[in-house]
Amino acid sequence: MSSHPLFDAALTSIVGLGIVFLGGVAYISWYKQNVLDKIEKAFDSGYDPVLALADFGEEASVMGLAKGNQSMKHLRRKEQDCVDDIIKGNTRGHYYFLVGPKGGGKSTLILDAMRSINAEGVSVLDAHPDLEVFRLRLGKALNYEFHEDSQTLLFQRRDPKEAGPALDIERALNKLEKVALRKAKKTGRPLVLVFNNVQHFNNDEDGRNMLLLLQQKGRSMGCWCSISAISRDDFWPCLLMRELANRMHARHALGHMRLARNKPQADQSTIDRIVTLVGGRRRICSRVPCDLVEWEREWLLSQIGLIPDCDDDVMDEQKWSSCSWLLLREFPWDPTKLPSIPYGRCRQIMTRTDFIEELDKSNIISIGVKLDVRPDSMLILHAAREVVEEEGFDDLLQNVRDRIDEIESLHRTREITFKDLSAGDKIRLQVDKGSHRLQ
Repeated sequence: MSSHPLFDAALTSIVGLGIVFLGGVAYISWYKQNVLDKIEKAFDSGYDPVLALADFGEEASVMGLAKGNQSMKHLRRKEQDCVDDIIKGNTRGHYYFLVGPKGGGKSTLILDAMRSINAEGVSVLDAHPDLEVFRLRLGKALNYEFHEDSQTLLFQRRDPKEAGPALDIERALNKLEKVALRKAKKTGRPLVLVFNNVQHFNNDEDGRNMLLLLQQKGRSMGCWCSISAISRDDFWPCLLMRELANRMHARHALGHMRLARNKPQADQSTIDRIVTLVGGRRRICSRVPCDLVEWEREWLLSQIGLIPDCDDDVMDEQKWSSCSWLLLREFPWDPTKLPSIPYGRCRQIMTRTDFIEELDKSNIISIGVKLDVRPDSMLILHAAREVVEEEGFDDLLQNVRDRIDEIESLHRTREITFKDLSAGDKIRLQVDKGSHRLQ
């Protein structure tokens, strides 16, 4: 210590500030490295919670079947090899969009592929309409806390979440890009991030921007991180992503067959009849009641049932219903496969192109990646054929369309009301169409 107290105080302050500064730099460096290590751990073998929950549910199902002397297994589909290559990281430079009808087995394909590698290098999460919830799900899937566990937040003046969840998701994907590059150097294969049910994003500006963000990350990280999106037969995400789809591969997943053996077993003719009826879709084959077609028919009528002599309050609903039946009536009957109609032809049949998306959302029709429109399932086709072939259906449909024209004509009619008239008053009304003709 010197003989100058002021110099000693200054030196002590400088040393103290230097220690605090170096400690802060060391902490930030350690924290950033720790964040990357935690994200890398999310892709370690056996970490994914989605696969763990699925395996737990399957074990419970197997135990229940064992008590009832039953056995249940999945038949391996031809699309499984393609999905296995995607999940194992054998394909690089691309991102994938898997689309198919509800209950077609899309998630089962992904989970079966993950089981084969024990979820190593794979993480799965579900989309959500609320982007704040989606942000939390992304953080859970990546084991990323969005800097909420950092001690440096005590010294920040500005909340890092002021810009909204989209900026936090961008930060998380930027961290994932660093981890994916580091992981690819170790293992020689890319990481795989799967977004399930992307149709749950709202079809508004925020939802479309989020899909665009995921698509851009899929393009930029395609060589060391493959991003896969799964959607049911709601087709608007696929149409939106096709605008920049120079590296996107779209796959269509059809029905998934589940084979159950009971005691006593059904004969082959019964099995063939059931498969012909329901089309082999997994969610329907797992429960085949005798009145399934009748139930589907009543559900279809509850959605697009025709109301003769309807009131003007339900005119818009009957517009949708009548246009829907115009389309369903055009599907040719084929008991072996689902018939399809080109998208452009469907626009001409329905005359209201905005109704096609509503039918797609309601799971009445399904739009394929090649823009071919078909019934959502064989059950829908059977139910629609029963309704269309009923006696008097064409007259009922024409009656509803004529009633809609009458109501629209009344809405276009203008009424003139005269007030303050007494008994005996006369009104002269003259319509002159010829005094101001254009030459």
